[in-house]
Amino acid sequence: MQITSKFTIAIHILAAIDTFHGSVPVNSSFLAKSIGANPVIVRGVMSNLKKAGIIMSHRGKNDVTIEKPLDQVTFFDIYTAVNAGEKEIFHFHENPNPECLVGRNIHKVLDGQLIQIQKDFEKELRSYKVSDVIQNLHQVLDQEKQA
Repeated sequence: MQITSKFTIAIHILAAIDTFHGSVPVNSSFLAKSIGANPVIVRGVMSNLKKAGIIMSHRGKNDVTIEKPLDQVTFFDIYTAVNAGEKEIFHFHENPNPECLVGRNIHKVLDGQLIQIQKDFEKELRSYKVSDVIQNLHQVLDQEKQA
């Protein structure tokens, strides 16, 4: 699996909800305009975030809310939410030639390294919280107001 733009879209969604909730109706159309993405993609990411218990949206209501405190939401939580069903970063080519010296041995020499890279990557994702992004965003917004 590769990390798609859905990851950053999800964080953008959370930042926008945190910033605008209560002052304007935050819905998929509003978020799509903020993100600059197709509303269908935004609704798909929102659906993933809802299934993960991070946001809540109600049919017929024109507002989305954050359900889980953002200081409890890690980048790993976002990563797993938007990549539901995908378990591995690396997708190994499936049919290396067993008649080739490299083909029949490539898994033996590469699999362990790829597994370790995945573990390190996931550990690193767990060390970042969405609340840190929100805090940095508010600092930038405050600087913008002062300028």
